[in-house]
Amino acid sequence: MTNGTNGISATGRAAGQAGRIGSGAVTAVRGTLIRFRGDPFLIGRDDAFVHCADGLLICVDGKVTAAGDYAELRDRLPDGVTPVHYPGQVICPGFIDSHVHYVQTGIIAAFGAQLIDWLNHYTFVEEQRFADGAYARRVAAAFCDELLRNGTTTALTFAAVYPDSVDALFEEATRRDMRIIAGKVLMDRNAPDALLDTAATGYDDSKRLIDRWHGKGRNGYAITPRFAPTSTPEQLAAAGQLWREHPDTLVHTHVSENVGEISWVRSLFPERTGYLDVYDHYGLTGPGAVLAHGVHLTGTERRRCAETGTAVAHCPTSNLFLGSGLFHVHDAKDPHHPMTIGLGTDIGAGTSFSLLSTMNEAYKVAQLANYPLDAVKAFYLATRGGAEALRLTDTVGSLEPGQEADFVVLDPEATPVLAQRTSRVSDIEELLFVLAVMGDDRVVRATYVAGALAHDRDAPRDAARDAKNGPGGPDT
Repeated sequence: MTNGTNGISATGRAAGQAGRIGSGAVTAVRGTLIRFRGDPFLIGRDDAFVHCADGLLICVDGKVTAAGDYAELRDRLPDGVTPVHYPGQVICPGFIDSHVHYVQTGIIAAFGAQLIDWLNHYTFVEEQRFADGAYARRVAAAFCDELLRNGTTTALTFAAVYPDSVDALFEEATRRDMRIIAGKVLMDRNAPDALLDTAATGYDDSKRLIDRWHGKGRNGYAITPRFAPTSTPEQLAAAGQLWREHPDTLVHTHVSENVGEISWVRSLFPERTGYLDVYDHYGLTGPGAVLAHGVHLTGTERRRCAETGTAVAHCPTSNLFLGSGLFHVHDAKDPHHPMTIGLGTDIGAGTSFSLLSTMNEAYKVAQLANYPLDAVKAFYLATRGGAEALRLTDTVGSLEPGQEADFVVLDPEATPVLAQRTSRVSDIEELLFVLAVMGDDRVVRATYVAGALAHDRDAPRDAARDAKNGPGGPDT
């Protein structure tokens, strides 16, 4: 596929620049442009969603400087800069994965059982391999490759209990200038001895990692107790203390994924009123706390999430794969007490790195709950919704001027059957719905990170490698 008449080669685009202004690198792309100004669950489609049939996005030094109609903005292009043209393709904010486990990349499609059996038979075995730093670095590189190939530019991810597993991922993300938020797992009971820390060592290791990585470049740290059953009250208290000391970090854990898990939590914390109350009690709820799943939260717990600003990552492919249940997004977005919701792949119980495929499953889960989830809402969950969950609304997710220039280009003709179907759509919403239901990594034509091309589906092998490694990378 060509890029119109812009005359910029794939190798030239690999540098992520269409020109320069002063000392700044300029990227400009043209195509169908979509972005979000707000939450369509709450303020409606027209106020939340912006669509430019012939749009232009201009970025300088990795930041968006203008986004809108090409006819209105073309005079703002610096002299000598010709936009990279993606005719008929959709330019969208980069996808945001609000819950994933990079250390479970190797166990996708491990034959399913219920949650706890799956953890014991597959997850805990695989995560012990991350005691080997070289293995962690190989997986970190593969993980980042997959994110970019699927149009994901920001991810909130678990590492393993080993601090070096965190270093490995942040080193790789730094090399690629990706926005990654990660943390060392805190786990001091109910797991194999090789994966256990203590309340004290978990606190100390996490504090050192925060000092080393948080806010350095585009890296962010998340305080990461795996879930209540694998942390003692002492460790949860230490995690809460750590968050009070570093309030600009995130908290990342799991809640109410499985009915057996909820019973287990009740037996371990009989003094608490429920699963969410465990985290509430130890100071682990509030803006910046991201709880994965939330399938079986009660109405009272949903209201408490809304009151405190605690976010939930909806992970439909994982919930279906493990038979955990159906997350009711319409209940979560009750206008009287709306929750902050992002979309997560939850690799490796999740079955795809693609947030398009995840939207597909989210639609089906919503259908089973008698709530049609339209494409605008689905794309919102995968972009601005994720940014809101991760406290990054001013940073990524909407392609607003001043935000970091992370975006993805989607190809509606990526496969013959997709081309046949999209040739019949009547408007942008139908096009987005078809992409969400039929799309996967093949639809991702290009992924840009901080204004630079990071993945080019159609580039020759050498140019694609250059785009991945950058100047001075391991293949130069």
